[in-house]
Amino acid sequence: MVTTRQGKRNSYTIRGTDTTVTVGDYVLLRPTEGNRPTVARVEKFEQDNMDRKRVHVRRFYRPEETVGGRQCFHRNKELFLSDHYDVHSVDTIEGKCFVHAFGKRLAYETANDYFCRFPQ
Repeated sequence: MVTTRQGKRNSYTIRGTDTTVTVGDYVLLRPTEGNRPTVARVEKFEQDNMDRKRVHVRRFYRPEETVGGRQCFHRNKELFLSDHYDVHSVDTIEGKCFVHAFGKRLAYETANDYFCRFPQ
């Protein structure tokens, strides 16, 4: 059994970039299946006694990934916050993204902007 310890830092700089991710940020994780990355919120970082860094995340789902499926009233980039928590290697973080409240209108929407009806 591997013991873990909470790192002194609550941030991580994405490898090959100068982008820093902190607890509470929204991130894109390398896709496990399909070609779209997983959207998640960073809950905490930890490091085990072998210096492997891990990130604890709370996952968002796209409508088509749920039992009800995508409906005509879902926005193109709508997400649902789940109670699904995962632990991944920090190397699976591809970048940062932004999850906005559903009613918010942006002057300019980027590829990394998503929407959630009930963000927390």
